[in-house]
Amino acid sequence: MHPPSLPSSSSRGVIITRPEPGLGETASAIARAGWEPVLAPALHVQACAVGHLPRRPAALLLTSGQAVGVAAKNVSLSVPVFAVGDRTAQKARAAGFVTVCSAGGNAQALVRLVVGNGTPEQGTLLLFSGAGQGVDLAASLRNHGFSVVRRVAYRAEGVVEFPASVVQALQMERIAAILFFSARSAQSWLNAVPDGRILAQVMALRAVVMSDVVAQALHQAGWRGPVMVAASPDAPAMLAALEALRT
Repeated sequence: MHPPSLPSSSSRGVIITRPEPGLGETASAIARAGWEPVLAPALHVQACAVGHLPRRPAALLLTSGQAVGVAAKNVSLSVPVFAVGDRTAQKARAAGFVTVCSAGGNAQALVRLVVGNGTPEQGTLLLFSGAGQGVDLAASLRNHGFSVVRRVAYRAEGVVEFPASVVQALQMERIAAILFFSARSAQSWLNAVPDGRILAQVMALRAVVMSDVVAQALHQAGWRGPVMVAASPDAPAMLAALEALRT
């Protein structure tokens, strides 16, 4: 990995590939830090109508903040919530859920949290996740004896059109860095980049990523610029890594 070079004073643009919900919040935080947010979400997130749900689940499991809104509309706010991370937990509390615990990490940490704080005899666990996600989590909990009902709360589709604002910012050499929050969003975003000079410019950018998995996805795609991995898999750590470019 190459050491990150300092952005010039005129290059303060930061491309944000995070989809909503979360894109606007991250953009505001980046603007407050003195950067210029360039909005270019990699995915379009669509909420889904959920099917039949347990009448009174023992607990609600949330693997993403993108599932919180759907959960709040379909589940009693008195049901205890186990969230994959602190940001998802914060969103669940803001939505009105009364009892919320954060695993502070990933799906494996969420399994440990649930196993350490409940028993299969307490009842069914309700898992809200994105399409194609949460399957391994549900299987792991079932291996521990828990009954798990999994429902798809949202679908995320890759964007097709590459934003003209990004092309313009690249042409004017205004971009200091790009943020990638997941391997899937990184792959989707890169698939939309036009071939030629724009692609070459993108691949040479400084990237700040959520985890080693995302960094690996970039390198497999042929990324040539420096890649900084956040100290922990959350948005505040991503912003801290971005700020390290100033020092």
